[in-house]
Amino acid sequence: MDVSTSTPTLTKVPVHVAMIMDGNGRWAQKRGLPRLAGHRAGTENLRRIIRASVEFGVKYLTIYAFSTENWGRPQEEVEGLLHILEEVIDRELDELDQQGVQLRHLGHLDRLPAMLQEKVIRAVERTRDNDRLILSVAFNYGGRDEIVCAIRAMMRDGVKPEEVTPELVSRYLFTADLPDPDLIIRTSGEMRVSNFLIWQSAYSEWYVTPVLWPDFDREEYLKALIEYSHRERRFGKLTAQDDSTDCAC
Repeated sequence: MDVSTSTPTLTKVPVHVAMIMDGNGRWAQKRGLPRLAGHRAGTENLRRIIRASVEFGVKYLTIYAFSTENWGRPQEEVEGLLHILEEVIDRELDELDQQGVQLRHLGHLDRLPAMLQEKVIRAVERTRDNDRLILSVAFNYGGRDEIVCAIRAMMRDGVKPEEVTPELVSRYLFTADLPDPDLIIRTSGEMRVSNFLIWQSAYSEWYVTPVLWPDFDREEYLKALIEYSHRERRFGKLTAQDDSTDCAC
């Protein structure tokens, strides 16, 4: 079936899709361009993915834009990424708001320039009542850091050891009021979690594609959703056809 010319009825659409947008630098290098040109192309591609998410019926979309480890990249690239984030807010906020997209930030704002912090806060506040698509941007985010922050917050609140449950821990995470991702998509073919949503992805389905992020368009997205719709999620349990096996996955 040619997914570029037809849109099949998806039998099972993930409520929450998370994406590791990898391959911007390689995309640029293959074209003899500076790495920041790849990041800009990746940002432009995000428009297509947001529109497609609404079209396909995805309710929550979480994107991994900048990790806590990315500060170790060359200063020029880091400053360029911060500038791109600011440009995106300035250029896209009106349209995102009109489209009913609610923006959320996952991670820390403290290392961002003061003006950029204010713009992020204003964007989140302005779109807080939108509910067509919940777009969470993980910027200056790390999964281990998130869990450490949750533990510290529980200690400050005087939570007793016997009171700690998985449900309680989830309420202390940056994603406290978001459902866990049903599907995590990683572009560029790398087989790594990269410190992304470590707690939340315990039972997420993964889809890894060799396609570089700037080329991961609507058709590639649809391929991932079709693959997801064919999977049966067990959450550690057995289905009727599996009850004769001893699989623990």
